[in-house]
Amino acid sequence: MAAENPVERLQEEATCPVCLEYFTGPVSLECGHNFCRACISQCWEGSATAASCPQCRETVQQGNLRPNRQLANVVEITKQLSLQAVKGAGGDGVCERHQEALKLFCEEDQTPICVVCDRSRAHRTHTVVPIEEAAQEYKERIQAHLKTLREEREKLLGLKVTGERNCREYLKQTQTERQKIVSEFQQLQQFLEEQERLLLAQLEKLDEEIVRIQNENVSKLSEQISRLSELISELQGKCQKPASQFLQDVRTTLSRCEKGKFQQPEEISPQLEERVSGFCQKTIVLMEILGKFKDTLPSELERKRGELFGAHRQVNVTLDPDTAHPILILSEDRKSVRWGDTQQQLPNNPERFDTVPYVLGCEGFTSGRHCWEVEAGAGRCWVVGVARESVGRKGRISPSPEGGIWAVERWEGQFQALTSPVTPLPLSWVPSKIRVCLDCDRGQVTFINAGDEAPIFTFPPGSVPGERIRPWFWVWRGSRLCLCP
Repeated sequence: MAAENPVERLQEEATCPVCLEYFTGPVSLECGHNFCRACISQCWEGSATAASCPQCRETVQQGNLRPNRQLANVVEITKQLSLQAVKGAGGDGVCERHQEALKLFCEEDQTPICVVCDRSRAHRTHTVVPIEEAAQEYKERIQAHLKTLREEREKLLGLKVTGERNCREYLKQTQTERQKIVSEFQQLQQFLEEQERLLLAQLEKLDEEIVRIQNENVSKLSEQISRLSELISELQGKCQKPASQFLQDVRTTLSRCEKGKFQQPEEISPQLEERVSGFCQKTIVLMEILGKFKDTLPSELERKRGELFGAHRQVNVTLDPDTAHPILILSEDRKSVRWGDTQQQLPNNPERFDTVPYVLGCEGFTSGRHCWEVEAGAGRCWVVGVARESVGRKGRISPSPEGGIWAVERWEGQFQALTSPVTPLPLSWVPSKIRVCLDCDRGQVTFINAGDEAPIFTFPPGSVPGERIRPWFWVWRGSRLCLCP
């Protein structure tokens, strides 16, 4: 049926009946019909001098093709009118090739097209729908995706808020404990300093009394020594005299000798000796108390530490070869894993990781407290943690709690906990041997430096779901992980 719109009628007149597109280099035949020069040449390819018109089948001479310059001008005017009509109607766009409004949508090529494109060979066999209908359908699909993405964003925002709140709470708790420790040790230090001053003051008094008694004794002894020395000199001189002189007043001389006998100095009083002995005994007791304090403090702290983290049963973990990525090399006893030079030809069973070099432990846990130790040595690229049984095995996997993985990662100059987002940890905390403590009942996993027992990171209670949990490992070039017996 002929188009009622004059512009559409003009468009039809400016369209080649062969290619169904605007004329390009139009020529007229003897019968009066017009075609693109390239289209009629293609139709007559292989024919002699005489040929038939593709439209009316009248026989015409090939040499009588006349360029139709007026029709070419009409084509250009039609294109401009179509463009103005589309712009005036506020259309969705114009076909660059035909200058027609983009009113249709090709499902196969996923692109808007015009009515002329729809009638062309390029889209003749394709599924074409009105552009508004296609836009509505794709809007609905996009809206469905937007809903899912918004839900994911809200979930991640919730996790972020929860993580920040937990972090603030943990920092608040550690600050409180820090203040308690500082206060208790300050009080202990003050008490010890007071005891030290008291004991030293008592010692000072004992020293003064002992020195006083000693000085008095030395003074008395020096006086007696001086008198005896004088008497000895006098007696020696008297013995050198003649007998008549020597015997004169001899009785007085003997009496002086008897009076000049040595007198014992004053001894330390029993009371002072008792005080010194008692003080020494007190010192011995004090030293024993301080010695026990120094000996028992670390073990008592360790006991309290055990109460804090709970009693974890040490388990013997082995690696599961059915889950190992083909690039990973497992030892014969399945206690160590390293990066291989080439990828092995292994069956692509459903349990095997096929994209990232992950491997799971054979053992799985659903209840109780368990721990195992992993030796990383000097490796610079590794990850140690746990994963849920249902963790994805094919394609890319998010190494985070959202992906079913709770772990700590060493990557060159970085050390971090794989939270969402990651939690940076001091590089000085990197252990050569790491202990993984899994508490299934509380839904919590803790990482500890097995060398000095220092905590590294703890995923809070309830973060690990109540399903079967397995040890999980990741290793890169030049690194090796060994499970301790």
